[in-house]
Amino acid sequence: MKKLYEKIDEFKNKYPIEKEFENRIPNPKFLYMGDTILEEAIAAVLAGKNILLVGDKSTGKNVLAENLAYLFGRPMWNISFHVSVDASSLIGDDTLKSGDVIFREGPISLASTYGGFAVLDEINMAKNEAMAVLHSVLDYRRRIDIPGYKLINVHPATRFIATMNYGYEGTRDLNEALLSRFAIIKMPRISDSDLRHLIKTHHPYLKETYINDIANFFKDLKDKASAHEISDSAPDLRGIFDGLDLIKEGLEFKESMRLCLVNKIFDDYEADLIEDLLKARFPENIYQEDITNE
Repeated sequence: MKKLYEKIDEFKNKYPIEKEFENRIPNPKFLYMGDTILEEAIAAVLAGKNILLVGDKSTGKNVLAENLAYLFGRPMWNISFHVSVDASSLIGDDTLKSGDVIFREGPISLASTYGGFAVLDEINMAKNEAMAVLHSVLDYRRRIDIPGYKLINVHPATRFIATMNYGYEGTRDLNEALLSRFAIIKMPRISDSDLRHLIKTHHPYLKETYINDIANFFKDLKDKASAHEISDSAPDLRGIFDGLDLIKEGLEFKESMRLCLVNKIFDDYEADLIEDLLKARFPENIYQEDITNE
């Protein structure tokens, strides 16, 4: 791992960034937990590969992408694919400025020009038109030809980090031509010990018993989702952390979890199951002073 970090420093020294884009270097709220996956991703970036992160919700795909941009000191552009994202959304389009028609660059053009990391979130929701734009920047050509404007040769520090879930509504399988342009990392479910460490890192004053209870509650959610008793979207680790932030402001524990977790589920049966899990794990009327060592 030490040698990898030395190579990261060499990379950063070799490819300094424009000062105007320094504010695009992310400062991740969460550190990615999982040394093996992190080492694989770092090695892929150093080798000049684009990365496809594949896994269920709450496996840390976007967290890993942010951590990579931070470690390499690269500006990051995040593109969330949906039905309205087309070629002009990615590479740019005409716009008016002071009465003149100019070309407004899109996130793919900017990342390609200035050596950024472009995160292609939920790439398997992209339309064919958007996919076509990606082919030439992801393969050996590493270029974007914008008719009537210019030819962009992709900066040697630019990397494309795509994420995808399987089986969600609106998604589809990627074709082999696109898959061949990525190094593919399958994101594992966070281990119980890593989850406890993550909770303790971000909420160091929590009592150990509550750290364990929260980790076990998330495990309960994942087990229910694996057994198809609740949807895959229900185990929302970000929601749990958001709930813990609300508790700091004086809100009761279960009410915080309802706002940030339970109320995101619009199926009454699923919501009741999650409520039952909360009741089974935690007593009534828990406040900040009850769960911390302060």
